[in-house]
Amino acid sequence: MNYKIVIEPRALSDIQDAVDYYDYKQIGLGEYFYTTLEQHIDVLKVNPLFQVRYKDYHGYPIKKFPFIIFYFVDEEIKTVYIISVFNTFLNPNKYPK
Repeated sequence: MNYKIVIEPRALSDIQDAVDYYDYKQIGLGEYFYTTLEQHIDVLKVNPLFQVRYKDYHGYPIKKFPFIIFYFVDEEIKTVYIISVFNTFLNPNKYPK
């Protein structure tokens, strides 16, 4: 059974910032980032149990881009809550908590 995905407002802001940044660097790169992110979210729908980074928060690195999807899983209702799409070039003290 697939998990439901809920993207929290902070994560939506992170995603938009990344898309805007990559489009500023090169036309079409933001769209490529978003497509890559969607592919990773599709993986989470099927198997969200990647490494635990902090307490019950999981981290799933995005290939080809310096970002990690931070999320937690509610097993009872089969839902993945994406709380942040974190730029790994930032200070790790800024990890979502």
